[in-house]
Amino acid sequence: MSKKSSAQAVRWLTPDEERAWRAFRRVMVAVQAGTARDLAEIGLSEADYEVLSTLSERPDRTSPLHEQADKMGWSRSRLSRHATRMEARGLLRRAPDPADGRGCLLILTEHGLDTLDGAAPTHVESVRRHFIERLAAEDLAAIEQIARRVEGPPDR
Repeated sequence: MSKKSSAQAVRWLTPDEERAWRAFRRVMVAVQAGTARDLAEIGLSEADYEVLSTLSERPDRTSPLHEQADKMGWSRSRLSRHATRMEARGLLRRAPDPADGRGCLLILTEHGLDTLDGAAPTHVESVRRHFIERLAAEDLAAIEQIARRVEGPPDR
């Protein structure tokens, strides 16, 4: 099949679809950049905060590494390298996973919990400033509805 005939099979975006896609990307970049900058000012990355907050909500403040990686959309090896850096800072520790001989558990340390407790007000204020306060209640409801549609498997 030639490039020309395969290109003809592409369903290009309409102008309205392209504007919506680009607007969505701009919003994601702007909000993420703002909240990441605010977290960086207190010595945390977005990934650090995600791991700490997730672990704080889990029973015994513990999660299998593979579950955390899935939640974050990361590979196990990428999260493992990140967890090594967090462990060196005393934010978490690792232990063997009794349910998975090749896996490990991520366990929030007291220092990690204290760090999260100190960072949470800054993070919430950042989310408010860069996102919540810029939208009306009906905008927030629409975003929730859109997220539910997009999070599921694509219709094919």
